[in-house]
Amino acid sequence: MMTIEPSYHSSDLTAINTFYGRFGKPMMDRAGGFVLLVFASPLLLITAAAVTLSSPGPVLYRQVRLGRHRRPFYIYKFRSMVVQNDDPAKQAYLDDPRITRVGRLIRRVKLDELPQIWHVLTGDMSLVGPRPTLPEQMQNCTPSQLIRYEVLPGLTGWAQVNGNVLLSVYDRREHDVYYVKHLSLLFDLRILLMTIAVVLFGEKVKGRAW
Repeated sequence: MMTIEPSYHSSDLTAINTFYGRFGKPMMDRAGGFVLLVFASPLLLITAAAVTLSSPGPVLYRQVRLGRHRRPFYIYKFRSMVVQNDDPAKQAYLDDPRITRVGRLIRRVKLDELPQIWHVLTGDMSLVGPRPTLPEQMQNCTPSQLIRYEVLPGLTGWAQVNGNVLLSVYDRREHDVYYVKHLSLLFDLRILLMTIAVVLFGEKVKGRAW
C-alpha cells in the first residue's frame, strides 16, 4: 500500500491543543459515554434480540478501522447484513440487497453503531470526530486531509450531519478537515444536537433524504 505523507501546518492543530481539545474533550467523552451507555442499555438489549431473530449469524460485527494517528483497532457494530453476502470493503446504502429488514431499520436510526459507545469509554473513540475509516480508505485522503487522523474518530461527526454517504468521499474528508481545525466545545455540542435531528428526521442533501 502506498504511503501518503501528511501535508499541513502546526497552526492547523491549534484547536486540538487548546484546553478543551487536550483535557475537556476526553473528560466529556468519558462522562458522556457512561451516561449514554446507561440510557442506551435497553436499546442495546432490544437491538441485539432483533438482530438475532432477523437472520442467522453473530449479533456483533467486527472490523479493523484506523483511529488517532492512524493506529488500527477493532470496531464493533450490530450486524445489519446477511452473513454470506457481506462485503466489508464496500459502502452499503440503505437499498443494498445485503442489508436485512432489521438492519435497514437500525441503520436508519443509527442503532447499529450503539456498541461503539464502548470504544468511547476505552479511549479508542470520541463522542464527536471523523468517522473511523478502513485502512485502505486512507488512500482516498489527500495529504492535507490526513489531518483527520490527528483526533480520535467519533460516534458522529460534521460530515455525518451534513449528508454522510450522500456526499462524495472528497467532501466527507473536507468536512473532517474543517472539524479538526475548528474543534471546540460549542462545535461538538452543535454536532451532537444535529445528530439527534438526523436520527429523528433522516439525512438530507440537496433535497434527498434516507
